[in-house]
Amino acid sequence: MSSQSILILYLIFFGLDFLFQNYLTVLNIRELKKNGASVPSIFSNHIDFETYRKSAEYTRIKSSFTIVSGVFSSIILLIIVLSGTFGRIDIFINGYGLNSYIEGIVYIFVLSILFYIIGLPFSIYSQFRIEEKFGFNKMTIGLFIKDQIKSLILSGVILSVLLLGLFLFMDKAGPYWWIIASIGLILFQLVLSIIYPLFIAPLFNKFAPLKEDDLKNLLKSLATVLKFKTTGIFIMDGSRRSGHSNAYFTGVGKAKRIVLYDTLVSILSNKQIAAVLAHEIGHYKKHHLIKGLVLSFFVTTLGFFVVDIFLNYIPLFEAFGFSRVSYHGIFVILSFASGPFTFFLTPLFTMWSRKHEYEADAFAALNTEYGDDLKEGLIIMSKENLSNLTPHPLYSFYHYSHPTVGERIKALDKLT
Repeated sequence: MSSQSILILYLIFFGLDFLFQNYLTVLNIRELKKNGASVPSIFSNHIDFETYRKSAEYTRIKSSFTIVSGVFSSIILLIIVLSGTFGRIDIFINGYGLNSYIEGIVYIFVLSILFYIIGLPFSIYSQFRIEEKFGFNKMTIGLFIKDQIKSLILSGVILSVLLLGLFLFMDKAGPYWWIIASIGLILFQLVLSIIYPLFIAPLFNKFAPLKEDDLKNLLKSLATVLKFKTTGIFIMDGSRRSGHSNAYFTGVGKAKRIVLYDTLVSILSNKQIAAVLAHEIGHYKKHHLIKGLVLSFFVTTLGFFVVDIFLNYIPLFEAFGFSRVSYHGIFVILSFASGPFTFFLTPLFTMWSRKHEYEADAFAALNTEYGDDLKEGLIIMSKENLSNLTPHPLYSFYHYSHPTVGERIKALDKLT
């Protein structure tokens, strides 16, 4: 296949992906209007009409912003691809005579910074206009800048290690480097999962052990009953940046911990927080982390196998403006091409994720006395976060990694 044919094929799939994504967003906006007259019956005893109207408006504005930013980003990407900018940057960096590994890392850094700068105005607008308008933004300009600097430095360090390792595997590990590299990447992820809660997350937030009180006693008792060992339960100062609330389980082995946002603790009762904790423990007990790593291994191996196939396919490089083959070039090409060529696979991964959420909910309901508290907590969190309570079924099927609140409550009703 010629480079021109490859480019035309890419543009066709790029257009299909673009149109389908925006079609889903428009469907979701229309669904808001369709259901805007009254609060759905399942939520009517918990959410007043004004809050429901506000959540619909929040979703509508975010969705419209997604369309605008997506159109802009797509236009910029097409300009870069069609103008041969990828290749021009490659030639420019190659002119400095750097070591091939360093050259590849620098090239990907330059592109990353370029797209970061393109997306930065949209991040700022989202944070300081949309989130601010609905009372969620708690971040100052100074804190925003500090976060950006920290994220850039941290991403640079991690990306350097990752790319250097990949380039070495491609050079030294023989014809089946793609299998060995996948194993190496999984091990790298495991190391990061240990390092993250101990050293990385504290760079951005403060984590305080839950103080000795009725809540801690309740949660410790729950963890004991469910035979869940953890280094501790921590409160994170999420309110420094956002009014949104959440909780999550992180780490592996002795480094695993439960993290509760301070915003979550302020809106839920002790029993509702215990229900949330039981849900998070459910993820661990159902081995979702391990299953996720196994899936990641197979997906990564397949991705690296595709890299191996096209590594020396000159027409592919020429289609994206490169004048030579290179390790960094193939990764850049496939990273931008993977979305348009695989967008139809997204529902498979979101279905997998939603299945895990149902399982964690079921674990909490069947192994504790907090099934009703979990339902109430889900509604309260949705209310406080202004979640979309009536997404279009096709939109949520494609995009949502969690079932909708209504779906989760209906599933829990069958268990409790």
